[in-house]
Amino acid sequence: MDIIYLCELRAEANLGVYEWEKRLPQTVEINLEFGMLGPQAGKTDRIGDTIDYAVVAERIREDLLAHRFELLEALAEHVANLLLNDFGSPWVKVDIAKIAMIRNVKRVGVTIERSKVG
Repeated sequence: MDIIYLCELRAEANLGVYEWEKRLPQTVEINLEFGMLGPQAGKTDRIGDTIDYAVVAERIREDLLAHRFELLEALAEHVANLLLNDFGSPWVKVDIAKIAMIRNVKRVGVTIERSKVG
């Protein structure tokens, strides 16, 4: 399996449990790794034989503003399902963090790993 990754993708998300968090979108930082079955793109050198990471980044940014999440865990699950179901990746690792949400803590976040069953 070949793996594509995006590091430190910043996106605005409608996220939070507390009322003060729900007032405005929050910036989250996302690190993604997602798999591709086979080395097809490396052989053909064609964008159509891979998952276009620019399209993935834009779709995530759009999706996070179109939905509402209370927990980072739910947001991470949403991103994982997007990669697995809409982009056809067989495996994904999603790391999402809120930035400077707790005093003297740079980031707080979750990491999940999912794969297609069957």
